[in-house]
Amino acid sequence: MNNNHLYIYSLRLGDNSLILGHRLSEWCGHGPILEEDIALSNMSLDLIGQARGFLAYSAKIEGKEKTEDDLAYLRDAGGFFNCLLVEQPNGDFAFTIMRSFLYSVFAYLRYRDLVKSKDETISGLAEKSLKEIIYHYRHCADWVIRLGDGTTESHRRTQEALDDLWSYVDELFEMNEVDAALIKQGIAFDLNTFRSEWNQLVNDVFTKAGLVLPPDNIYKSKGGINGLHSEHLGFLLAEMQFLQRAYPGAKW
Repeated sequence: MNNNHLYIYSLRLGDNSLILGHRLSEWCGHGPILEEDIALSNMSLDLIGQARGFLAYSAKIEGKEKTEDDLAYLRDAGGFFNCLLVEQPNGDFAFTIMRSFLYSVFAYLRYRDLVKSKDETISGLAEKSLKEIIYHYRHCADWVIRLGDGTTESHRRTQEALDDLWSYVDELFEMNEVDAALIKQGIAFDLNTFRSEWNQLVNDVFTKAGLVLPPDNIYKSKGGINGLHSEHLGFLLAEMQFLQRAYPGAKW
């Protein structure tokens, strides 16, 4: 087995959770209502916990005596493999909820498959993550419906969020040679096998919310799994990594 493939794959899973977790942490103290402030913070903690597990596994595979903290705080943007969707700035509440909804439906289906992975660590981490991501999926779905089927203003903002984020959806299902190698070994699974189910789950919610899908001919943004990112990731990392970069090895 090519350990580099497994290393990159585990990094990719961890990076998605880490970056979205950081984005949601930016809402702490700024939520529209107290209950949702706490909910977004809890979702952030779930995601960062997931990231810690996958990044710790990546560090173990790499075998260079690094920790999950090294991988989180000491890589440049080109060394991250998260999808572009999760690095997009929060925008308003509707945008944040829509971004998490689109990702959590995908993550739910992916972790459901990865529970069957022949790699015991990946399988175990997926099983733990699945329990948490189901909550995220349901929570965000409820909010998409409430906002879409709410006031004229909340509907407009939610539809605009969907329109703005739809160009990042196809990348969720993008695969490369890393996936191909691990699929053959029964460690990873073909993401296209649940694309139709993903479509059905999100469409059911959008129908209840009164939202209209954007046209298929819009520009599709891709590149995250190959280390190509939007300018937003660099700014995010500058904030997230500042303390470790400014005071290497700092402890408290």
